[in-house]
Amino acid sequence: MADKKENQAGTLPLFYKTPEAISATRHGGKGLARTGDLGFAANAIVIPLMAAEMPAAMRSYPIIFSGPDFMPMVITGIREGENLFIDSRGKWAEPHYVPAYVRRFPFILSGAETDERLTLCIENDPARLVDLGADSGKDVKPLFEDNDQGEVIKSALAFCEQYQGMFVKTRQIMKVIADSGLLVERTSKITLGDGQNFNITGFHLVDEAKLLAMSDEEFLKLRKADALATIYCHLASMNSWTSLLHQASLRSS
Repeated sequence: MADKKENQAGTLPLFYKTPEAISATRHGGKGLARTGDLGFAANAIVIPLMAAEMPAAMRSYPIIFSGPDFMPMVITGIREGENLFIDSRGKWAEPHYVPAYVRRFPFILSGAETDERLTLCIENDPARLVDLGADSGKDVKPLFEDNDQGEVIKSALAFCEQYQGMFVKTRQIMKVIADSGLLVERTSKITLGDGQNFNITGFHLVDEAKLLAMSDEEFLKLRKADALATIYCHLASMNSWTSLLHQASLRSS
């Protein structure tokens, strides 16, 4: 179960393993434990990002484009399986921006491309989806109140619908950018302070030389598609490789 276009070839999107549609029958006695633990993202070295988030995220992470739709992603790690922005307690490093994709968990919308309405699902995570009344020692909010949707579900649905809108808009923007021929595949070599070298491969960047060489007509197409902010935020985020290296130095110190 996944957002439209997030579920490619039957695979589940990042972080989700057993999402299930929310219903009063199944979840009437369940609550959401607010743990504040983002450890579920501790192994992610790239995380999806929406175009609307790029002005906030570009200060903390390099933003690259990946996948068949060239969707934006923030790079959060260098070594495979190590998110440099999450500590051993599952806390995200401050003051760095936490992507909406992470903040949405454990909720997600499910549905096919042609569905008019998507279904709100929740990851069956025992650390978050708990029985009401259980002595969990956590702040637990009921999913349903008097057989009606509780505030937790209403808030989650509003957030997921907002995210879905950003997802659709981002995909539209990236199609225009990709069709413009500006994206080029790149490999980045990173050397840490201790001399270790890492290669990050298989991602795409905007070719700034091609952007500057565009005709007025081609450039106007980008502006009309609201693609310019995405391009400029991406280019500015290339300065944030230093932020990534700084987090790596903190991890090794």
